[in-house]
Amino acid sequence: MDSSFFLFLLCVSFAFFPGSIDSAKAKPRAFILPVSKDNVTLQFSTMVELGTPQTPVDLVIDLGGQMVWFVCENGFTSSTYRPVPCGSAKCGAAKGVGCVGCDGTPRPGCTNNTCGVYPYNPVNNSLYSGGLGEDTMAIFSTDGRRYMNISVPSLAFACGYNDQLQGLVNGSQGMIGLAKTQMALQSQLSAAYKIQNKFALCLPSGNGRGYMLIGGGRYPEDVSRLLIRTPLTINPVSTAPIYSEGDRSDEYFIDVKSIRIEGKVVSLNTSLLSIDKDGVGGTKISTVSPYTVLHSSIYKALVNDFIKKAAAKKINRVKAVAPFGACFSSKKIAGTKTGPAVPIIELELQGNGTFWRIFGANSMVKAKKDVLCLGFIDGGLEPRTSIVIGGLQLEDNLLEFDVESSTLGFSSSLLLHKTSCSQSKAMFSYPD
Repeated sequence: MDSSFFLFLLCVSFAFFPGSIDSAKAKPRAFILPVSKDNVTLQFSTMVELGTPQTPVDLVIDLGGQMVWFVCENGFTSSTYRPVPCGSAKCGAAKGVGCVGCDGTPRPGCTNNTCGVYPYNPVNNSLYSGGLGEDTMAIFSTDGRRYMNISVPSLAFACGYNDQLQGLVNGSQGMIGLAKTQMALQSQLSAAYKIQNKFALCLPSGNGRGYMLIGGGRYPEDVSRLLIRTPLTINPVSTAPIYSEGDRSDEYFIDVKSIRIEGKVVSLNTSLLSIDKDGVGGTKISTVSPYTVLHSSIYKALVNDFIKKAAAKKINRVKAVAPFGACFSSKKIAGTKTGPAVPIIELELQGNGTFWRIFGANSMVKAKKDVLCLGFIDGGLEPRTSIVIGGLQLEDNLLEFDVESSTLGFSSSLLLHKTSCSQSKAMFSYPD
């Protein structure tokens, strides 16, 4: 990831908040991180600076990740790095398991009597035992008057291994976890600076730059008024790769009541939309799944109804292009401000008349020349979660995850309102 977003913020700072930037005297009220999309892996990543001296580190964003982790074994050195001792309070907060040690020269990722944790990469399903450490992390922030580059002390992260980078964006060195855990990035920043435990994601499309906003504040008036709120639901059984009996899931689930296409309810087994006592079913949101993945029976019902509605619009179906099951000729599909003019998909959520609307830009994928495919994937007959809302469906949607109130705020497509995540990335204002 390049530094253009950071330079942009600095320009905004001097233009609108004149005067010197003295981060030592300011109390951060929110933290801002740039977000970019890799058009090969379709993953979203951000950049932070770790350690002393500061080392730029690109990290893939994992909404369901329990912690921050990156590979320390590639020459990372820092005079401010400290291993977290096993048995310490911070180790307990990280749900550390035992101690790890190392026979080599002490360095980040190779220390004795260190809290053992399990950094996880869901893309290649790799899980290793690693040591928990803490160091400074430089992140852009604001105190309501200016933007600053704050050096956050004692931010905890796990040291992963090179094998865990397989499948991630080329050049990335780990992942930023944003789950409802004490070691997730937003939770650590919230605890350290007494700011609200919530964060917003605005994921870009194409080559644009989006943002992550951690903490309080207001969005631009024309964007904030678009947010519709729905409760985050609790999955009673953990979906983490390692957990203890009785642990709840730390991922973000919402209650989908029905799916509609052009206003018509899709006929499906509604029991799949609920989470059972074993933690199976329901709907969660993911930033590492490129497309929405559906239980096979839901997928087939959605695709069949979509094809019928597309035919009514004189949209011609063509041979499918893997991994998609429904593809169409784009020659007679008109373009609109929200993407291709195809049938609108609606997720009915908890709350009277609450709908997440998915327009063409978030439902269709250009598979090859003159071919657009419905960007949903068949997840088989026995998935752990019935609906996993993926990256394509999240792009250019403002999503606010309020961990304290357990609510999700969502805008549906910003394109409908003549803006996007790239266009509105630095337009924040804060109360006095």
